[in-house]
Amino acid sequence: MKKSQRSRRAVVPIVGQLRSYDRAWLRGDLIAGVTVAALIVPKNLGYAGIAGIPLQNGLYAAAAGAIVYGVLGSCRQISMGPSSGLAAVAASAVLAAGITSEQDVASFVAGITLASGILFLLLAVAKMGWIAQFLSRAVVTGFLFGAAIDVVIGELPKLTGTEVTGSNPIQELRSWLGTLGEAHQTTVLVGVIALAVVFGLKAVAPRVPGALVLVVGGLLAAAVFDLGAKGVALVGDVPSGLPSPEIPDGQLMWDNAGTVAVAAVALVLIGFSQTAGDARAFAAKHRYQIDINQESVAQSFANMAAGLFKGMPVSTSLSASSLNDHSGAKTGLASLTSGATVLLTLLFLAPLFSILPKPVLAALIIEAVVMGMMNLPEMRRLARVQRFDFWIAVAAIVGTLIFGVLAGVIIGIGLSLIWLVGVATHPEMPSLGRERGTQVFREVDENPGDEVIPGVAVIRFDGGLFFATADALEDRLRETIHSTPDLTGIVLDCAGINFVDSQGAAKMADIVDLAREAGVTLRLARLKPTVRATLARDGVIERLGEDNIHGNIFRAVQAEQAAAGKGLGDEPG
Repeated sequence: MKKSQRSRRAVVPIVGQLRSYDRAWLRGDLIAGVTVAALIVPKNLGYAGIAGIPLQNGLYAAAAGAIVYGVLGSCRQISMGPSSGLAAVAASAVLAAGITSEQDVASFVAGITLASGILFLLLAVAKMGWIAQFLSRAVVTGFLFGAAIDVVIGELPKLTGTEVTGSNPIQELRSWLGTLGEAHQTTVLVGVIALAVVFGLKAVAPRVPGALVLVVGGLLAAAVFDLGAKGVALVGDVPSGLPSPEIPDGQLMWDNAGTVAVAAVALVLIGFSQTAGDARAFAAKHRYQIDINQESVAQSFANMAAGLFKGMPVSTSLSASSLNDHSGAKTGLASLTSGATVLLTLLFLAPLFSILPKPVLAALIIEAVVMGMMNLPEMRRLARVQRFDFWIAVAAIVGTLIFGVLAGVIIGIGLSLIWLVGVATHPEMPSLGRERGTQVFREVDENPGDEVIPGVAVIRFDGGLFFATADALEDRLRETIHSTPDLTGIVLDCAGINFVDSQGAAKMADIVDLAREAGVTLRLARLKPTVRATLARDGVIERLGEDNIHGNIFRAVQAEQAAAGKGLGDEPG
C-alpha cells in the first residue's frame, strides 16, 4: 500500500503536496491563483491574436495548461500557459501551411499543439529531455528576438487600420510604410494611446498589471466613445461557455505533415528549455526537488489537453510564474485556482471582449513580445562575453526575418549542431610550462613567464579522444616533433580526456609508433582509469610501456629529464 501511495505521488505530484498540505498555505495559494489569472487572461487574448486563432481559444489553452500542470507538475510555483514565443511558432506554421480559413487555422494550431504534447510524452518515456540542450541559449535568444520583430511588424497595420502585403517581415514593413498616408486617424490615436499606456506603466509602475489595465481601459473606451461606429476595428464575437473536446482535422494534419513535424519539434525544444530552467530555479529557491522527467510528462499532458480543447501550445510563463511565487503560491493548488478562474471568465465575462478595439489588442501583443522576447541585456552580454555566440544569435535573427519564424527555428537548430560539432572536433591542445618553484604546469600562452622545459614538450589535450578528434591530436604531436629542435620527449597531459573510442585507441597506438620512429619518448600523465582500461584492451599500454605512464605532469617530466641525463630540480618543499 505504501509503495502504491509513493507511486501515485510520483506520477501525480499534487497528491503528495495535498497530503502534506499546511492550511496556512491556503490563503497564499488562492490569492496567487486569482492574481495570476488577472495577469494571464488579457495576455492570452494577445497570444491568441499572434497565433491567428479566435481569442477564446487562447483562454481555453490557458485553463487547460494551468489545471493539468497543477496536477502533474513537480514545480509548485510554475504557471503554465500560452507564451509569445510559442504563439509565434504556431503562427509561422500556419503561414507555412498556407491556411487562411479561421476554422482551419484553429484546428491546425490545435493539431500541432496535440502533436507537440505527444512528442513530449515520447521524450519523457525515453527519458530524452536532454535533447532540448541541442538548442543553445544564444540561438534561442536570437530566434525569439527575430520572432518578436516579425510579430511587431505584423501588428503595425492594426495600429493604422491599413492593409499590407509581403511574404516576409521586411516586405511587410516596406508595404506598411507605403500605406501610412491612408491611415485611419481614430485608429492611430487609439493605438498610440494604448502603446503609451502599456509601456508607460511598465516603465513607471512595473508592479501594476499593464495588460489588465489596457484591456479594461480599451473596453471602457470602446463603450463610452462608440469606437466601432467611428471606424475602429473591433475583435468581434467572443462567445461565452466552456470548450468541448474535439479531435483536430486529421486530413488537414496529414496534408501538412512536414510542417506539423517541424512545428512540433520546435515547440518541444523551446517549451522544454523554458520550463526546465524555470522549474529548477524555483525549486532551488524554495529548497525542494523537482523531477525533470515528470516535467516532460506534465508539459506533455498540458499540451495534449490544450490541443484537444481547441487551444494553442503552452509552456512556462516566467512573468506569470514569478507573480505566482511573489503572491504566495506554495503548491500546485495555486495553478489549479488560476485555471478555475479562467474557466469562470469564459463562462461569465468572455462576451465583454467582443468590443475590444483591434489597435488595443495590437498594443497588447507588441508589449508582450517586446518585453518577453527581445532580450537586449542578453544580446549585450553575449557580445561582451563571447562574440561567436553573439554572431550566432544575430544569424538566428536574420534567418528568422528573411525565411520566417519556423525556418528560423530550423536554422537555429542547425547553427547549434554546427557549433557543437565545431567545438567537439577542435579540442584545445595548449603547450604547458612550469610555474617556477612549484610542480604546477600551466598554459604558456597565458603565463609567458613560466619555465619551458628544454627538450621536453608538455601538451594538454582537452576533450574526448574519438573518431572526430583523433587525427587532430596526431597532427598536433607531429607538428611538435618536426618544429621543436633537440626534442627528446613529449608529455601528454590526459586529464581532459574523459573517454576514448576504438578509433581513438588505434590512433594512440599510431602516435606511439610515430614518436618512437622520431626518436622521441611519449609519456602520458594523469590518465583516467576508464581511458587507461580502453587503451589496455587495445594493447596500447603494453606498446607504450608502464614506465611511460605517470600520475602527474611533474613526475613525467622528471622521468624524461632523468632518462636524458638532465635534472628538473628538487620537488618544492
